[in-house]
Order: sequence, then C-alpha cells, then structure tokens
Amino acid sequence: MSATVHHRAAVLGHPIEHSLSPVLHTAAYAALGLDDWAYERHDVTEDRLAQVIEGLDASWRGLSLTMPLKQVALRLVDHVEPLAQAVGAMNTVLLQPVGAGRVLVGANTDVHGMVAALREAAGGGPVRGPAVILGAGATAASALAALGELGFTEPTVLARSPGRAGAVVLAANRMGITPQVVRWERGTDAVARAGVVISTVPAGAGDALAEVLAGAGAADGALLLDVVYAPWPTRLAEVWLDRGGLVAPGWTMLLHQAAEQVRLMTGHAPPVEAMRAAIVAALRERAASS
Repeated sequence: MSATVHHRAAVLGHPIEHSLSPVLHTAAYAALGLDDWAYERHDVTEDRLAQVIEGLDASWRGLSLTMPLKQVALRLVDHVEPLAQAVGAMNTVLLQPVGAGRVLVGANTDVHGMVAALREAAGGGPVRGPAVILGAGATAASALAALGELGFTEPTVLARSPGRAGAVVLAANRMGITPQVVRWERGTDAVARAGVVISTVPAGAGDALAEVLAGAGAADGALLLDVVYAPWPTRLAEVWLDRGGLVAPGWTMLLHQAAEQVRLMTGHAPPVEAMRAAIVAALRERAASS
C-alpha cells in the first residue's frame, strides 16, 4: 500500500467509538485498489462541527455524519440535495474541488440504505403494505422517505410522544406523504397487520411490543427493517421471524448507505460484497468479545 494519502474521508459524531463506518469504507478502498485513500473516525460534538469542517484541507473528499450532527450540518454546507432537504437531515458531506476553492454538498444516503435493505430482505419479491414506522425521531423522517420511494404515501407512525412528532410531520408534508401518527400503545394492531415495518427506535425500546406481537398470529412474509445492529437480534426481530416474517437487520442498512457514500465520494461503483464480508466479520468479532 502506498504510504502517501492523497484523499481523506471520515465519520464524525458523538459518541463515535462504536461506528463501523471505518470497517466498511476501508474495505471498499482495498477492494477498489484506492491505496491513496484513508478513512478516519473523529469524535465531534454539534458545537465543534463548523470549526472542524472549516479546518479540513484540500485532501478531504467526504464526511459521514452520525448523531447528533445530521441536522446541524444542514446549515454548514453550500448546497443541500433535495432529498436531504425534504427529510431535514443529512448523513453525508461531499467536498468537491472547484477551481482554487471547493463546494460542500449535503446528501442523505440513509434513505437509499433503507430501501436497498428492504428490497434485499424481500429477495426480489414485492414490498407490500400496509406500512408502519416505529418511532417519530430523526430517523423516522428517512424511513418516511424510504417508504415513499417504495410507493407507500400513507404510513402509520407509532410515536411514544405524539406531541414531539412535529418535525416528522413537517418532513412528510415536504415529501407529499400523509402519515397517521398514533400513540405507541394504540398501534399494536397496525403493526400486526402490516406488510412492511421500519423500526427506528433504540435497542430494547420495542421489547414490550414484541411480546404483544408474539401472540398476534402469523406475519406471512411481512418485512421488518430494524435499524439496530448491536445487540442483535433484537427481541422484535426474533418475534418477527418466529411469526414467519422476513427481517432486514440494521447492519444491512448501514452497509448499503455506506456503499452509496463510497460511490458519491470516490466516483467508483461500490464493492458491496467485499464491504458485506467486512462488516459481518467485524460484528462476529464484537459478539465474540462481548
């Protein structure tokens, strides 16, 4: 490998130690023969993001953003791509050289990751409704966009605090989607009848719902995307499989959103299978050491 790095990228967030983005991107660079690319991990809080971006030199080509930076970054770039603008969150910054300067472009690849993960879990079959989203936080807006891309414009959103779902509803309005927001405890029947569910809640938050669903009958091939990838499987995923449903684990979303970032940052077709092997190996190693 070349000792000289000409192109840099990194994942930023707080906390960031858990991130598997370096595993995915480094595996992609190796498979593509991009020996002069390097991918780093930096702990960055909201109040430091502007300073960090300002300090990046001409070698930088891209940033992956995780929480809590996905919204604050919107005002720090020169151009926000329409999807990221509609969702109200971006997880990607592209640093594009223009003459003696550069242009910063904000994008959202989380939506791509969700759609690709669901289609992969469906195994080429149709993704059917009704559609339900668990949670009404920042990730739920990306889930709305993903379901919209799959043709579902009236999903049900289960919110633990419906009064805090305003940002999700505004994002839905920008996308031409009309969600029905219902209280978490009143949405069990909607989940049991759903053809596709995207869970955006943290690990453990869906456990009680899972126990209710355990007695709710067969899922008949219904799809669940659970954005959690550690610890895995979640109780919700276990019950969903027991009911005969299909599950897309959170790491498949992470894989596909990272693959799209690789394409945007490097201009090369992403080596998805090499990236898949790398993240599966990393998750196995984590599970063995925990």
